[in-house]
Amino acid sequence: MCQRLRDQRYLNVSFEPTLPNAAAQLTCLMINLADINARVLKPVPELDYFDTQSAQLCREITPLEAWNFAMAEPKPFLKLAFWLRDAVSGVFGVKPIKGFSGKAAMDVTVGDYLDFFVVEYFDEKTLVLTARDRHLDVMTCVSTNGPAVRITSSVEVHNWFGHAYMIPVGVAHRWIVRGDLKRLQRRMNK
Repeated sequence: MCQRLRDQRYLNVSFEPTLPNAAAQLTCLMINLADINARVLKPVPELDYFDTQSAQLCREITPLEAWNFAMAEPKPFLKLAFWLRDAVSGVFGVKPIKGFSGKAAMDVTVGDYLDFFVVEYFDEKTLVLTARDRHLDVMTCVSTNGPAVRITSSVEVHNWFGHAYMIPVGVAHRWIVRGDLKRLQRRMNK
């Protein structure tokens, strides 16, 4: 059972640096939406894109297990979508990301890469991944609370290309996440 929540629920927020060695690296701030154990780039009303969906499972899993499941079998249409994205975006100087590899990660630490995402924060209940370029910043947070799994995505757009990019991606993203959570739910609730 996936649900989309309304922005009004996001009143209890805290700011925290995402990199442990803030003196040696640029500190990237994220906001902790404490009532749903999710991290986002900025206060929800200031985001250019926001989506959060959840699924109730019959047992607890870690955020990394949920990520590995969702990425285990890359969908053929996503391979085509990433190829198209890389071809079009390359014209505008955007680095190709080549999509998801399907490789499982056994463990992660801050600074590791999961495909094209950088791990910015990780604990037993939260996995925060980002991809940043001159057009937009993307943060995806996979979080757990008991047997519930939540995927929260936030985007800050920097220019017209970022806005144009998010038109198809924003619509597709909701469907992809919904499908991933339904598959996870079916698999775990057997």
